[in-house]
Amino acid sequence: MIDLKKTAHEMIKNGTWKLKGNTFYQALRLKNGVVGIVAYNGDFLFPETWGRKERKEAREKLSFILGLDTDLDSFYSEISDSPFSFLAEEFKGLTVPAAPSPYQAIVEVIAQQQVNFEFAQRTIRNLVEMAGERVGDLYVFPTADRIAPLTLDELKMAKLGYRAGYTKHVTELYLKGELKLDLWEMDEKEAIKYLTAFRGIGKWTAELFLAYGLRKNTYPAGDLGLRRGIAKIFGKSVKEVKERDVREVLEPYGKWKGLLAFYITCYDRKTELERRRIK
Repeated sequence: MIDLKKTAHEMIKNGTWKLKGNTFYQALRLKNGVVGIVAYNGDFLFPETWGRKERKEAREKLSFILGLDTDLDSFYSEISDSPFSFLAEEFKGLTVPAAPSPYQAIVEVIAQQQVNFEFAQRTIRNLVEMAGERVGDLYVFPTADRIAPLTLDELKMAKLGYRAGYTKHVTELYLKGELKLDLWEMDEKEAIKYLTAFRGIGKWTAELFLAYGLRKNTYPAGDLGLRRGIAKIFGKSVKEVKERDVREVLEPYGKWKGLLAFYITCYDRKTELERRRIK
């Protein structure tokens, strides 16, 4: 069963959601433009004014965001006799969080380029507060229409740095229809080749986008946290673990490779925080 607390702990703290007690709240914008807050605590809770169609769409979105359909028992069984078996107990109930929309995913992934996760979260939160729509005490993530009018200087005020230019460029292409993000039918290699043809989207960004935005069974093999996590588990230095080594370790896990990569990344993040506290 999904552990909402553990899953929320690994989500980008962007101001669009909150966990209060055992209930997860998410501000959403639906296809018809309606905005509101949807909650989940084992049951789904919707605004009273929403009809059946709106509730169905919101239920599907929240299930996607939280990974409610993830078969964790099968995953834990798959890694039970591996060097990663301890992760099942360490992170029991954790699922991979995903973005409510592909556009949100690409913006948030670009914001994470070449910075640590904590700093990236602050810049994303700044952007959400700058351009997002407030709903109660949360924000709906800004649409491309709301980010496009922002100048480079305004985007840089969110502390995006050089990533401000990439964000603006990708947003403009997306609005023109020149950049497609609904790549549901493309396989991993095809999608990466397509995405990396655009300025601001390298291989790491493309791989993380596919995992976070579309729930593709992939992972950013060159990611420092993932490489460092594998190094820790196998008693190596991070310099000894190259991208090809990451793939050699993870590819044998087939349909579970993406989830395992996420667990390893979470393990690295947790141990790095513990190390910094000790210092």
